[in-house]
Amino acid sequence: MRSIWLGFYRSFPVQLVLLHIRKYQVLLIFWWIVGSAVAGQFMSGFGADTLFLAPEYRGQVNFLSALFVGMGLGIFIMSWYITTFILFSRYFKFLATTSHPFLKYCLNNAVIPLGFLVFYFIKVYRFERYRELMSHFEIGMMMAGYLIGLITLMVFSFGYFFGANRTIFRELGPPEADADRLRKQYRAWKQPSGRPSHELTRVDWYFTNLIKIKAPRDVSHYSESFLDRVFKRHHFAAILSILLAFLLLMTVGYFMDNPYLQIPAAASILIFFALLIAASAAFVYWLGGWSIPVAGLLLVGLNLLFTYNILDTRNKLYGLDYTHDQPAPVYSRDSIRALCTPDRMMADEANMIDVLERWKARQASPRPTLFLINVSGGGTRSATFTMCVLQKLDSLSGGQLMRRTFLMTGASGGMLGATYFRELYRIRQSGLPIQLGDSVYVDNISKDLLNPLFSSFVTRDILAPAQSFRVNPYTYVKDRGYAFEEQLDRNTGYVLNQRLGDYRREESAAMLPLIIYNGTISRDGRRMMMSTQPLSFLMESPRDNNKGIFSDPDAVDFATFFKRQHPDNIRILSALRVGATFPYVLPNVWLPSSPVIDLMDAGLRDNYGQETTMRFLQVFDSWIRDNTSGVVYVQIKDRRGNDWIDDFSSTPDFTEFFTRPFMTLQYNWPKLQDYSQEELVSAGAEAFHFPFKKITFTYVPANGSSYAPLNFHLTAREKLSVISSLQSPEVQASLRGLEGLLKR
Repeated sequence: MRSIWLGFYRSFPVQLVLLHIRKYQVLLIFWWIVGSAVAGQFMSGFGADTLFLAPEYRGQVNFLSALFVGMGLGIFIMSWYITTFILFSRYFKFLATTSHPFLKYCLNNAVIPLGFLVFYFIKVYRFERYRELMSHFEIGMMMAGYLIGLITLMVFSFGYFFGANRTIFRELGPPEADADRLRKQYRAWKQPSGRPSHELTRVDWYFTNLIKIKAPRDVSHYSESFLDRVFKRHHFAAILSILLAFLLLMTVGYFMDNPYLQIPAAASILIFFALLIAASAAFVYWLGGWSIPVAGLLLVGLNLLFTYNILDTRNKLYGLDYTHDQPAPVYSRDSIRALCTPDRMMADEANMIDVLERWKARQASPRPTLFLINVSGGGTRSATFTMCVLQKLDSLSGGQLMRRTFLMTGASGGMLGATYFRELYRIRQSGLPIQLGDSVYVDNISKDLLNPLFSSFVTRDILAPAQSFRVNPYTYVKDRGYAFEEQLDRNTGYVLNQRLGDYRREESAAMLPLIIYNGTISRDGRRMMMSTQPLSFLMESPRDNNKGIFSDPDAVDFATFFKRQHPDNIRILSALRVGATFPYVLPNVWLPSSPVIDLMDAGLRDNYGQETTMRFLQVFDSWIRDNTSGVVYVQIKDRRGNDWIDDFSSTPDFTEFFTRPFMTLQYNWPKLQDYSQEELVSAGAEAFHFPFKKITFTYVPANGSSYAPLNFHLTAREKLSVISSLQSPEVQASLRGLEGLLKR
């Protein structure tokens, strides 16, 4: 029995696995990242598992999308084979005496790739069956796509190496020729030049094909120079193949605007990891002990390039003037206060009252009910739920919802759905035959936005040469922010490709509900409010000198602050992106102020738009009391605020002592907002001098199933969960409560 275990231990496959663990562990990190992503353990909140298990190509999860991911898997696996072959071949010199050394190496080094592939295909089946709701035939086609892509790439790669192998041995001579002739031509009767003996990697047998094993040949009669020449020629062939992968990814990034070249994000990520594997190994292989100092120097060099703006990867707000033709506004406490002086606030309040009067004139009642709508952040699930709820409310109101609504605001995904619905209403008002309740619009807003984001991040943001595009007279660089906007525009039928200023006339005339887009200034947490109307009166809480109530501005009126940078030119798509700038997924948007400020997700400060709405009601309390029958505040949320969820284990392990402080903030940030904002609404309702009614519509999965994840992709089951939640008891109760108010 001992001899059997010893033979197993000294087999080439086992020795290779052990060598991976003992030596270049950094190469195993990539397998861990991909495996964890597939398992739903790594970046699952960003939808990483969806990218690998339900890849999309041209908006479809099908054979072609799987084919591209299969080819990406092939490139990733071949890169790992090639890189480890270069690093490990010196430990197994008998390979140089075999026919097709690289093939023999790959065959014996297949333990990790095969294990991963088995695990991957199991996860694919479960995901497609139970979350994408595919039939067995559709799953079979997906599996065929993965396998055909993988096998095609590997056959092509091995064909390339077979050609390289023949070329090498035409020059060097046959590897298994007569030993006497080899001794004469390549003999070196002395020991190899000081090379250490690798007893730790002793191999007693290896696979020559799938069913045949063989003991390795004695290589003592080969000269060191011959063995090195054989390996170096194979190494050169391997490096050429990696360069081809690099050129492929650059090409995809350069032509990414062509929808046929927008390969699934998982394929781009796998090819990128293939390049990282090769680069990290090259770093260690060629630089040896100098790898860490050189890496440090490279980081210092990159830092200098960014410091002096030689490399500028910052994302911009498309349509805004970033040239130096006009002086940059100064972002300071005094300059912000200057935007909301009493005189300016009075003028802006008077302007808004004029808009309110025009809204009132369009209503059927002399004292109409003022409807305000807030929508929460929450990625595509919130966008989809918002669209579903607005369609239902519009139906209940007899198509009058938008006419009766004065203000819409919120954050992130909810604003995508709300803006899209308002634009459809606008198109219908122009005379086109739009059915606002058509399910096609739910399908449109629920389409994937995640794949182009990650694809662009890999192919454009990191690798491809910078490409530019124009919005009006200004030029900007294409990155994943641009990819997000373009995909959202395509998904919604190109109806959102408008400028902020295009809505000024209709919003001023109260022909459309006023929308306030929000972002969070990362420097100090203030809200940046973007609207066609001046909003200085929303920049700070109302003062009361008699009661000693003073406040600093906690928000900034975008159009007033950047009045010289042509704020009306910004794209609505860009305003939506600012509010949905989830960290890492989308780049922060920097603005041309002095000093520079940048914007991120509106939900960081106010995930519901509730602060804006409550302050608006507070400012116009008197007008609302005198001119309306009260306020109906409609809140559309993507989750329940009072759910009792135990996010932490009652018996934390050792690692949680380090991660718990960070995870506490992540899990509890939405709850902290819920607590403070419910208090805000409660206090406001008590202080208002008019009837106030809040009605909330909350996405609640049916039958206690899990929530759709917070990202920019919905599976078929998740989409069904969001749509069917309109039948939940909570939503039905809210609909009954609102129906009577809508018919007044």
